[in-house]
Amino acid sequence: MTKVFRSISEPIRTGPTWEEMWKDKDNGLIISWETGRKKSLENPELAKKCLNNELPVLPWRGGLEKAIKGEKLGSLFYLAMWQGLRFEDLNIDSEQDVSLVCSRTNVKVVFTQHLLSLEAQNEE
Repeated sequence: MTKVFRSISEPIRTGPTWEEMWKDKDNGLIISWETGRKKSLENPELAKKCLNNELPVLPWRGGLEKAIKGEKLGSLFYLAMWQGLRFEDLNIDSEQDVSLVCSRTNVKVVFTQHLLSLEAQNEE
């Protein structure tokens, strides 16, 4: 997997199999993004936080409850869900780390595919 792109104008898939969701070429980024799109309709306040460049706590590693010292590592699944919550196209290159700064906590989060690094990082 390198670049994963889906347009916001594409409909959310209905009834994908587990293999289609998690074992296809995108490795689960599309279903994470689609879940973010659904969450934005269910929870407009959460979507508003994301649109304001906050990095709220979501099911994937990358969100922040409070400010921490230093930077944090985040999952590309978080980034995909966050893009969906913002009703943006899914646009992730797994070969490139993406850095975002939470507008509420002013903490930098680096979203990466290197899950071993994520597992080794201490919890907040």
